[in-house]
Amino acid sequence: MEIGSSSDASSSGKPSKTSTIYGVAGTIRLLAGTYVLVITSRKEVGSFLGFPVYRVESMKFLACNEDLRHSNFQEKRDEAYFMTLLKTMEATPGLYYSYETDITLNLQRRCKLMEGWMSKPIWKQADPRFVWNKHLLEELIEYKLDGFIVPLLQGNILKLLFAHAFELICLSFQVAQLKLKNSPATCTLLSRRCTRRLGTRMWRRGANLEGDTANFIETEQLLQLEGFRCSLLQIRGSIPLLWEQIVDLSYKPQLRIINHEQTPQVVERHFHDLCQRYGETIALDLTDKHGDEGQLSAAYSAEMQKLPNVRYVSFDFHHVCGNSNFDNLQVLYDQISEEFQKQGYFLIDTDGNILEEQKGIIRSNCIDCLDRTNVTQSYLAQKSLNIQLQRLAVFTSTECISMFAEDYAKFRTMWAEQGDEISLEYAGTHALKGDLVRYGKQTMAGLIKDGISAVSRYYLNNFHDGIRQDALDLVSGRYTVSRNNPSPFQLNSFESFSYLPVASALVIGGLTLTTFTVQQAGRNAQHYVSSVICAGVTAGVMALIKANGRQFCSRPRLCGLL
Repeated sequence: MEIGSSSDASSSGKPSKTSTIYGVAGTIRLLAGTYVLVITSRKEVGSFLGFPVYRVESMKFLACNEDLRHSNFQEKRDEAYFMTLLKTMEATPGLYYSYETDITLNLQRRCKLMEGWMSKPIWKQADPRFVWNKHLLEELIEYKLDGFIVPLLQGNILKLLFAHAFELICLSFQVAQLKLKNSPATCTLLSRRCTRRLGTRMWRRGANLEGDTANFIETEQLLQLEGFRCSLLQIRGSIPLLWEQIVDLSYKPQLRIINHEQTPQVVERHFHDLCQRYGETIALDLTDKHGDEGQLSAAYSAEMQKLPNVRYVSFDFHHVCGNSNFDNLQVLYDQISEEFQKQGYFLIDTDGNILEEQKGIIRSNCIDCLDRTNVTQSYLAQKSLNIQLQRLAVFTSTECISMFAEDYAKFRTMWAEQGDEISLEYAGTHALKGDLVRYGKQTMAGLIKDGISAVSRYYLNNFHDGIRQDALDLVSGRYTVSRNNPSPFQLNSFESFSYLPVASALVIGGLTLTTFTVQQAGRNAQHYVSSVICAGVTAGVMALIKANGRQFCSRPRLCGLL
C-alpha cells in the first residue's frame, strides 16, 4: 500500500512524496482529531509453523483530520504532549506480526481449537491478552475492516535451525555449523507479552485489583523434528500483590507493600486465571529473603499458604547461585523435578495426532521478572529439551544437550538474546546476568556490560520512564482522551521535573567552587571561610534534592499505579 504526502504538494494537487506502508496497526482519537498508526518498515525474521513472520522496524502516526483552530490554549498544550507520547510509541521495540497466521496462540491451544477457527480473520483468532494494539484496532473492527487489521505481538521470536549438517540460523541471521547428530530439527523461542498491565519497570509493579500482573509473559519453546512438534510453555509475572517501588533518585528505591482489604482476592484471581488456562501451577519465587525483597517475599508466601491448589516454592537465587554458580540451579530443579516432569510438554506427530499434553505450568518471578527469571527459565527449558530429544530418539537416555559444547552454546545464546529483548521492552536496557545464560558463569566483559546496563536503567527509570508510561497508558486505552475531561496537566500542574537541570547546575557549580576555594584556603582565612560556605550550600542543595527525590524524577501524569 502506498500513501501520499501533500504538505509540499505542487499546484497540481498531486502528492510530492509517496511512502509504502506494510500494514495499519490502528487508530487513536486525540483532542484535535484522529491519527492512524501505520507500519512503514518491516523485516522478515523467519516463520512460525510455516508462515512468514515480520518484525516491525518503524511505525508512524499520521493525522487524518487534525484541526486545532477551535482549541483553546490548554487544549493545544495537551495535544502537543499527547503527540509527544505518540512519537515515543513509534519506537516501541519487539513488535511482530504475520499476514497469514495468528502468532498469539501457543501450539497446544491452536491444536485444540474447534474446526473452522483458523478460517476466521486473524484478529478474531488471536488471544486478546497478547495483542499489543488491541485498543488501537477497535475503530477498524467497528467498521468491519478485517482486511486491514494487523494484530501486533510484543515479545520476541528466535529460531535455531538444526539442518542435516546442523546449521544454526538465528533470526538475526547469524550462522554456525553444528556437529550434533544428522537429524533436521528446528527450535523456536516465542515470548508473548500480556497487555493487561502494560508498563515500565518502576511504574508498573505487582498486580492490579483484577489480578493482572506487570511484565507477564508467556514463553513457548517449540521443537520441530521430522514432522513431530513439541511445545513447552513457561510464564513469568510480577509478584501478584499490591506493591510499589517509586523512583526517588536513589539507586534502589524502597519497596512498599500496599495494605488493601482485597489483597487475598487479588492473589486468588490471578492464580485462578492461571489454573484455568494452563492447569496445575507451580509458583517459583526467586527473590532475596532479606531486606525489602525479603519482606515482600514473606508477604507473598503468607498469601500463597491460603491457596491449597498451587504449590509455592521459595528459592533465594542470589544466596544459592551468587553471581556465577549457574549449575546450583540443580538444587531448585531437585525440588520440583517430579512435578515438572509430570506436567510434561505438548507433542503431536506428523498427522496432527496428540501424543502428549502439557498438564501444568511453571510460573517464575524475581523482583523485575527479568534477569534471575530468565536464567531459571532457560535452565528448565534445557531440561525439557533433553527429555523431548530422548523421547524422539535423537538422544539416548544418557545424552543431553550440554554434552555437545558448541550446540549448547548456541541454545543458550538464543535464550540470552530473548532475555535482552524482553528486558529492553520493560526496563529499557539489556538483561543483567546474561553471561550466566550464555556461558554458565560470569565474565569480566559481562560484568562491565552489566554495570553499563545498571547505570542506564537508573537513568531511564528516574528521568525517562514517566513519559514512556504515559505513552503506554494512552495507546493501550487505559487513559482516554476527551474534551469533556479536565486536563491531566492542570490536575498535575507542579512541573518539578523542570527544576532538575537547575538543581544539577547548583550542585555541580557548588562542588566546583568548593574545590577551587579549598585549594586557595591555605593562603588566607577569607578563602577558608568561602570554602566552608560553598561546601555548606552545596551540601544543603544535595540534601534538599535527596529529601525531595521523587519530585525531581520523571513520573506519569495520566494514570495511577493500580
